[in-house]
Amino acid sequence: MRATSVRWRWRDVHVGLNLIFLVPGQTGGMEVVARETIPALVDAAAPGTRITAFVSRDAGTGPWGELIERVEVPVRASNRLEWVRGEQQLLPRLAARAGVDIVHSMASTGPVWGRFARVVTVHDLIYRHLPEAHEGWRAHGMRVLVPLAVARSDRVIAVSQATKQDVVNYLGAPPDKVDVVYSGPGAPPTTAPLAEHELRERFDLDERRVLLTLSAKRKHKNLEPLLEAVARLESRPLLVLAGYPTEHEAELRARADTLGIGGDVRWPGWLSSAEVEGLWAITSGFVFPSLYEGFGLPVLEAMTRGVPVACSSTSATGEIAGDAALLFDPSDPGAIAVALERLLAGGAEVERLKRAGTARAAEFTWRRTANGLLDSYGRALASR
Repeated sequence: MRATSVRWRWRDVHVGLNLIFLVPGQTGGMEVVARETIPALVDAAAPGTRITAFVSRDAGTGPWGELIERVEVPVRASNRLEWVRGEQQLLPRLAARAGVDIVHSMASTGPVWGRFARVVTVHDLIYRHLPEAHEGWRAHGMRVLVPLAVARSDRVIAVSQATKQDVVNYLGAPPDKVDVVYSGPGAPPTTAPLAEHELRERFDLDERRVLLTLSAKRKHKNLEPLLEAVARLESRPLLVLAGYPTEHEAELRARADTLGIGGDVRWPGWLSSAEVEGLWAITSGFVFPSLYEGFGLPVLEAMTRGVPVACSSTSATGEIAGDAALLFDPSDPGAIAVALERLLAGGAEVERLKRAGTARAAEFTWRRTANGLLDSYGRALASR
């Protein structure tokens, strides 16, 4: 059966989106996915489709409530226990009251009961690969709630083939129950870049070349080997490590000082859109050394802007980048250093990466994501 015929059969479906997890500014790539998917889903859905977002009191403004109906679940998602209570206890009742036919949980966990069909998107299984990435109650919660959501859902959506394999291998999901639906190319530019002279002054960049990475300062983002790689470069650029700070940042700063590159690294936390676009505009390359990703939105965001990319060959990152990036073993600082030297050398290879990256990013669209979701919804409903 063609995918379009699956969607057409369910043209009058009422879809509930479980967005209780949303805390704008704190939920990273999952927030980007929600913001970009909803408009595409509205455009792609068949006539008569109704979509309702279930959000917490922390959700703020967005396409939830602006483009689709919004139902507030009376919990604070910033409190993990309240998030779970809202999802497991309150959402099923509110969804039933709203008359939804299917609930799509977009953040790896979801309600385990309710008369509606259930679909869950699993973004990654980092809690299995790198348990230290999550601590305390959250780590325990993920180990319990993600497998439960996968087991109790009618369909499971994985954001990459690598994540599908994890869901099958670690959680025992039947392969034919898991649909791979790639995300789109990240968040598009929404503001003009900050002027280069102002940007360089604001972040003390002088006139030096810049290499950029965007990630939280968390251990699985693998920033220490990146620092070691930069220390090996003869012609040393400025490395901008932008992303929200964590307790791990103190260790990273100490390591940079020990390596003798403390003055060659900048540590901005949260950045405005204009600042981010300004950094994209001046960087000689984007580096993403993460040990594990379920997808890797920053890689596509760089490629969309014509920035050459060097990134990990492991997990989903290599899958998403394909041959449009320089791939390296993230555990080998020497291999990372070689990739950085190639980025900084410029020339024909870098020009090829820019062209290939732009073409690669164009293969990922939010409309394609929406169509994949609708196909999965049809399969979930057909299985009931």
